Amino acid sequence: MSEDETPIFAAARQANEVLHGGAPALPRPSHPRIITIANQKGGVGKTTSTVNLAAALALGGLGVLVIDMDPQGNASTALGVDHREGTPSSYELLMWEHAVEDLMQSSPHAERLFCIPATIDLAGSEIELVGLEHREHRLAEVINSDDLVSLGIDYVLIDCPPSLGLLTVNAMVAASEVLIPIQCEYYALEGVGQLLRNVELIQQHLNTSLEISTIMLTMYDGRTKLAEQVAGEVRTHFGDTVLRTVIPRSVKVSEAPGYGMTILQYDAGSRGALAYLDAAKELNSRADRLAAIAGSGSAASGAEENR
Repeated sequence: MSEDETPIFAAARQANEVLHGGAPALPRPSHPRIITIANQKGGVGKTTSTVNLAAALALGGLGVLVIDMDPQGNASTALGVDHREGTPSSYELLMWEHAVEDLMQSSPHAERLFCIPATIDLAGSEIELVGLEHREHRLAEVINSDDLVSLGIDYVLIDCPPSLGLLTVNAMVAASEVLIPIQCEYYALEGVGQLLRNVELIQQHLNTSLEISTIMLTMYDGRTKLAEQVAGEVRTHFGDTVLRTVIPRSVKVSEAPGYGMTILQYDAGSRGALAYLDAAKELNSRADRLAAIAGSGSAASGAEENR
């Protein structure tokens, strides 16, 4: 929403753009961004944020692939793709039975939005993974940046289960970025410390290029002092990693998955839809900054080696 627009006008304009096309095109990142959305605490808006960010990025003309790694399959439901038992899914991807391009399904919600669904087969996969070679690298081995470019994919968003098991570890080893949704409620930071320690261990032993690139504040209720206090605490702790855009608490956002939709299809003019569109723009605008940081890190590392 621009500064000279009223909220009602912005909502009407946005709804028209989503329903009839014409949304502003987003600049493409220089290389595919692979982002894991993780928080072992349930009910923080993790899957909701995954599918709504994906839809918003796709409506901006970017190629987006959601990999559903949660056996519950809620992301698959919200994106309107088939995930009945027997459907080729992320389970086959982990077991190296099919390639990414063979498992992608087109979402009806946007032209360049795709999903590799989760089925009930994924429920027992963590037990199977324990006995396999390269068990933490199964997903990383089948997600290749060159292949993503050839498929026209700019973003891969990986939705994790609410746990820190092997499925989440695989998602983090395959990604270069972690996005953590944190709800603006009591005990918001409870469990985040454990998640940060796990990310640090993965950085040290399994994926040195992984970084926590984004913190997203969800379920923000501007009528309460608590939400403001939690948001302030999170921003103090994490600094510029936190998106400026906050996701408001919204009944519409909660209802949308029950209809097999994202909030952008269910109610394109709602506050929740506006927020996710703004969050997607902000997330995309960080691509160049992250690339510059990575480049300076590589340069510093090379200088250190040459001493």
